[in-house]
Amino acid sequence: MLRLALPLCLLLGACAGCPAGQTSATVAELFFGRSVPGGGTVGEAEWDAFLADTVTPAFPDGLTVQDAQGQWRDAAGQVVREPAKRLLLVLPDTPAARAAERVAPLAEAYRTRFRQESVLRLQHAACVAF
Repeated sequence: MLRLALPLCLLLGACAGCPAGQTSATVAELFFGRSVPGGGTVGEAEWDAFLADTVTPAFPDGLTVQDAQGQWRDAAGQVVREPAKRLLLVLPDTPAARAAERVAPLAEAYRTRFRQESVLRLQHAACVAF
């Protein structure tokens, strides 16, 4: 019986590589809701402090922050809308598992510091050039 073993990259759809002049990267996005349980929001000064003392030391090579509007359904079934911050991190030559390990502490720190239920995290592979 002939057995063919497919390379893992074929199974994951990542064999093509990046075009000349670009390198592979993992892009991580985190969405931080700014509504605080019991009322109020995480203010700009509080966000700036979190960015300065938690995010920037973990990712000193660069990042992007954007204001956003979030919407989600709470445990009672109500649609909740809130202001949010979107953090975009481009991590060249970083495998997805390592990227997840690096961003998880940010989500946990924010969740704890500002009493949040969760922080939405997204990751995807990309080709980048600087």
